Amino acid sequence: MADIAQGGAAAPKLDELMLAMDVVDTLRHQEGLVEKALSEDSRDATLKERLRTLYEGQGLKVSDRILDDGIRALKESRFTYDPAPPSFARTMALLWVGRAMVAKVVAGALVALIMLGGVTYWRVTSAERASEAARIEMSVTLPETVDTAEAALVTEALTSDAKAEAEQRVAAARAAVAGGNAAAARQAVAALADLRATLAQTYELRIVSRPGERTGVFRVPDVNTQARNYYLIVEAVTPSGDALKLPITSEEDGTVKTVDKWGVRVPKATYDKVAADKSDDGIVEDNILGEKPRGSLAPVYEMDVLAGAITSW
Repeated sequence: MADIAQGGAAAPKLDELMLAMDVVDTLRHQEGLVEKALSEDSRDATLKERLRTLYEGQGLKVSDRILDDGIRALKESRFTYDPAPPSFARTMALLWVGRAMVAKVVAGALVALIMLGGVTYWRVTSAERASEAARIEMSVTLPETVDTAEAALVTEALTSDAKAEAEQRVAAARAAVAGGNAAAARQAVAALADLRATLAQTYELRIVSRPGERTGVFRVPDVNTQARNYYLIVEAVTPSGDALKLPITSEEDGTVKTVDKWGVRVPKATYDKVAADKSDDGIVEDNILGEKPRGSLAPVYEMDVLAGAITSW
């Protein structure tokens, strides 16, 4: 049984409605035909015949009523979608439809803001931590380190020159701390540690007499070709038998090199004495030139020596 539309008229069948919509759609796509046929109402009949011929060419039989209804619907702009004009309600509806994308954009913006805030906070707190660490270092750490080093040096320094050197380095460290110069203070503290290590060292200066190695050398100074400078080649040997590497300043060019063997300048008499000792059997029996005791800066020599050393020969 057919449904009854409002007002008592029978509702059009679905297939007829669809066919009428197709007629309108065909009219829209035939722009030239529409312009010519609809420019004058008297030519509706001509348009209807052309549409009928078009559909019959597709094997479709369309009634006059449907063709008339299609032409009338095109004129009335039925079956045409006109977008709603801009309004707050339309905007909110579009936002609701695209809420997933909007949520992603908002979330991304929030994450970016949080990250930016985190980076800024990290930079600020890092700078604050560094500033606080520097303050603690200058006001607490370095002064305490100097105090500790001074107490140790008072115990370690046993000779007058060692004590004087310790006092001088401690004073330099305290001045750097008081002046707020962190770099100079650290360098001064490192110098205190080096001095303490030097004072703690003990070794013998042994004259080298192994086969194939030089025991002594002499140099002819450029300024006086009639003179000779004599040197004995030595090494610093610890009580455990290890040879130390020590920083030695060469009197020939003023450079400092860390070496395990170097030449100590000696008088000709000392040089000749050692040469005679080695000449009988190739071995220097009396091979201890000096000994460096704990608490001193330099070795105590058992033979006569002169100031000066060389690091190559």
